[in-house]
Amino acid sequence: MPVAIITGASKGLGRALARALAERGWDLVLDARTASVLKETADGLDGPGTRVVPLAGDVTDAAHRRALVAAAGELGGLDLLVHNASALGAEPLVPLERQSLEGFRAALETNVVAALGLVQESLPLLRRSDAGAVLVVSSDAAAEAYATWGGYGASKAALDQLAAVLAVEEPGLRVWAVDPGDMRTDLYRAAVPGDEEGRPEPETVVPGFLSLLERRPASGRYAAPALVEVAR
Repeated sequence: MPVAIITGASKGLGRALARALAERGWDLVLDARTASVLKETADGLDGPGTRVVPLAGDVTDAAHRRALVAAAGELGGLDLLVHNASALGAEPLVPLERQSLEGFRAALETNVVAALGLVQESLPLLRRSDAGAVLVVSSDAAAEAYATWGGYGASKAALDQLAAVLAVEEPGLRVWAVDPGDMRTDLYRAAVPGDEEGRPEPETVVPGFLSLLERRPASGRYAAPALVEVAR
């Protein structure tokens, strides 16, 4: 069975991706900060022999990151690392003139520093896999200038650059940064309250993520909606 670590897995895109992988027989190590919600998600996953290890904690905690990777090792290795955990830096989002530096640091810690720390911890297992891959969840705010999205977008732009450099340094792996596009999630509701109407559910973009695992295109930055079109 292939093994994946998914952070931010209790809700939204992380949960949708976990469900899809479980249905395909993946073993999973799932992370989220709220233990009760994470357990509910893990208990609701069905798959052919799928083993699921839910580990509640904060990805900014080095000991928690080590525990996630250790759990994957106990399942047999690691084939896919998904860094989906994200912090906005301000809820709701605010213009840069009102962006607290403390909030910005928090976004960088979760979105960038923790991602790098988890990659560093995971590399020995990923290198042993015949199909090792790192998938980081980006945002169109990393590439476009949207008012109030400056702090969050800057953190995701930094994450994109880390992924691009990792791809050069680890040619034996696939490293993908994926912009999922607009989605109806708790994160978006916190960012822009009252503006989720008409936005698609996370499940609608999961086929795009699965197409990466199936086709294994070159490392790079991708948009999930475009990947969904390819998968059809």
